[in-house]
Amino acid sequence: MQEQRVLIAGCGDVGTQLGVRLSTQGAQVFGLRRTINQLPAGIHGIAADMTDPDTLGTLPACDWLFYTAAAKSRDPDIYRRTYVDGLKHVLDALPTPPRHLFLTSSSGVYAQTEHEWVDEQSVTGPDSESGRILLASERLALSSDIPATVVRFSGIYGPGRNHLQRLVESGIAAPRKPLHYSNRIHSADCAGVLEHLLQLALQGQTLKPLYLASDDAPTPIHEVMEWLAAELGVEVRERQAVRRGGSKRCSNRRLRASGYRFRYPDFRSGYAELLRKV
Repeated sequence: MQEQRVLIAGCGDVGTQLGVRLSTQGAQVFGLRRTINQLPAGIHGIAADMTDPDTLGTLPACDWLFYTAAAKSRDPDIYRRTYVDGLKHVLDALPTPPRHLFLTSSSGVYAQTEHEWVDEQSVTGPDSESGRILLASERLALSSDIPATVVRFSGIYGPGRNHLQRLVESGIAAPRKPLHYSNRIHSADCAGVLEHLLQLALQGQTLKPLYLASDDAPTPIHEVMEWLAAELGVEVRERQAVRRGGSKRCSNRRLRASGYRFRYPDFRSGYAELLRKV
């Protein structure tokens, strides 16, 4: 990574983990976000608003661009400004085209409901406006003049992402019927996947335009929550639907075939470490 210049636009949790990894390998890493006072050493902060092109006048030239923005709300207007307008503004503001663009997206673009396996070739037909906006962001990235790769993450969990755990601690678990599959990936593996794909590109390998990133073990959500309850010593007192959208199982076969090995291959390994740190 020596002499490589990396811009991480929307440098939040996953982007920051990625930036720290790359900076320790010798890359010059720039992190673009509204407030930069919490960025760790090794990431050069750029205070700007990606939804406001007037704030993007001093972007550095970069070899690699990661667009890892995360909307603060599911409001369609905020989604569009974050994932479509923001990406367009950053691409327009760059002084020179990067060698490659990496865009993070979501498995929320799938609408399957019958527990089907989905992969990169599966039909996308989201019934939510947020899913349709994410697809528009993907199309924008893949139709740009820059070589691009989209990574669709499933449900991200990890430090600071403890919504499910808080529900369980309050005695809530999902109902066993109707069956609803959960697909998950630890935030450390999100950063690991992005780092892995960058290393493949540096080695001269041709990347696929799309990767689905989810751990090895799609699991019914009620099983995840019941396991958490047992680990926490909590009694389940209420059954409550906690998932949006359809029920599907995400295949990581393409990602695995590329050589990536998960640090946390299933929810048990990931949550076990999180619970030890409580």
